[in-house]
Amino acid sequence: MELRKDPITRSWVITGDDVPDSAPRAESFCQFCPDSPAPAQMISNMPGVDGGPWSARAMVHPTPLYRVEGEPSRRADGIYDRMSSVGAHEVLVESFRHDRQLWTASDPEIEQFLLLAAQRIQDLKRDARFKYVSIFKNHGPNAGQEFAHPTSQLTATTFVPRRVLYELRAGRDYFKAKERCVFCDIISQELQQNQRVLEVRDDFIALCPYAPRVPYETWIIPRTHEAAFERLGLARPGSVLDLGALLRRTLQRIRTVTGEFHLVLHTAPNTLHRSKSLDYWRTIDDDYHWHIEILPVVAGKAKSYTFKEVYYSPVTSESGVKRLRAATIEG
Repeated sequence: MELRKDPITRSWVITGDDVPDSAPRAESFCQFCPDSPAPAQMISNMPGVDGGPWSARAMVHPTPLYRVEGEPSRRADGIYDRMSSVGAHEVLVESFRHDRQLWTASDPEIEQFLLLAAQRIQDLKRDARFKYVSIFKNHGPNAGQEFAHPTSQLTATTFVPRRVLYELRAGRDYFKAKERCVFCDIISQELQQNQRVLEVRDDFIALCPYAPRVPYETWIIPRTHEAAFERLGLARPGSVLDLGALLRRTLQRIRTVTGEFHLVLHTAPNTLHRSKSLDYWRTIDDDYHWHIEILPVVAGKAKSYTFKEVYYSPVTSESGVKRLRAATIEG
């Protein structure tokens, strides 16, 4: 496998004839359960909660798209660019229990999972080769779920994903014009209008964005400005409990609409090794704001794109937040 860059969209694509199948795996045992006869390779682990052997684990992906060995070796192919698929690909096991999902776990259990995510991001950013660390969860067959055990995934890449680049550039431009963070201004206006706010819990807010890409799209954002998720998680660990509670309650609400979704953590790129050519790195601590994006996969409303990649959502944010607010949830 290798990485190739599209010169038009400037996005990197991983391709090759040996790309592993990401369909759900039918196995006679679970390699992420504590008693697995053939467990995946463990990287790190969080202490148990309420008597459990452990609460969350980071493990090497059984069929990784990226491998840590070697150098990217970026090179030209005529007008194109290509490089080796150097990076990291991990499975973040959310619980030792095979049936303990984030929306049914206790808040202390979710807290340990989020702290593990913060620790893995911080550790991987020490590697100068890695420009960005992504954490995501695909749940449900139509969302690309790989494993039956409750898991999220982590990838560390030698490039910044295109969607994050859009955010970085927009945040930089807004800051240049107004000397303010666009995400902080969004939070301020949404709290003032209270039309799309789903829930506020301590320092965190869950809201449906003004221009949703899919029905019931929801963001979770810290109200205190911070560019990097791992800094909040490690410098203010007490606040992670509140984040875990809001994440659990938000997923419970979304599951009253659909059981399938994509969840992605958007955080700052690797500022320990800043780019010498890209100017958005200079003000990134002031103009970027980490957040979690949840994109539900709603049956019968799957027209995600129309011509020119214009997003289509048949449910407005205002209608969506009313239904999610009214949902009956636990805790």
